[in-house]
Amino acid sequence: MSNTAPTPAKGRLGQMRQAYSITKKSDRKIGLILLLTFIVVAGVFGTLGYLLFGDGTIGLIITIFFALLTGVLGVLIVFGRRAEKAAYAQVEGQRGAAAGALQMLRRGWEVKPAIAFNKNQDVVHRVVGRPGIILVGEGSPNAVRGLLAAEVKKHARVGGEDVPVIGIVVGKEEGQVPLTKLIKHINKLPKKIKPAQMTDLIYKLKALDAMRPAAPMPRGPVPTSMKGQRKAMRG
Repeated sequence: MSNTAPTPAKGRLGQMRQAYSITKKSDRKIGLILLLTFIVVAGVFGTLGYLLFGDGTIGLIITIFFALLTGVLGVLIVFGRRAEKAAYAQVEGQRGAAAGALQMLRRGWEVKPAIAFNKNQDVVHRVVGRPGIILVGEGSPNAVRGLLAAEVKKHARVGGEDVPVIGIVVGKEEGQVPLTKLIKHINKLPKKIKPAQMTDLIYKLKALDAMRPAAPMPRGPVPTSMKGQRKAMRG
């Protein structure tokens, strides 16, 4: 089977076009929604600008500029949210979806996909940040919990008492974290370690990783388009 992942677009406009194309596949009305967003936002703020700046030449120029600027901003905000939602919808349920989602974490996080893997293609990914060590499991709920528990013990020995080790299972069942809320959940975790501790911890974990064979990712494409769509929305 050929890899159908889109070739990364070059440049800001290329990324925007690619994100729009991907979003439109699952959100057919995205064009109409963005058009209506622009009209409503530009209309509201254009009226406000007219009331504030008057109907003189300078006031009219400022009003038009103000309306266009706020209209475009409104479109970008709505597009960013719907693009991200569409990206999640396309990959949810696929093997490796959590790995793709974790790539959307911004600076300050060290992400390593597939640190552990079993024959059933259950997989555990690792994130290191100010909250400590976060292990994210995806796959069969029962099987991945055992794999995750074993990794929590290994990482607790490396991190010591001062470094929290947090286990997360991605899914829709009770006690699990939905894929769409994974990044928000991780970002909200309380900060427990200092940046200097984090640097030292990463070196220790590299030593742990070197002691075992590299775990292959599950068969099939690993979703990565979510990162591209988020990047296209950033200023």
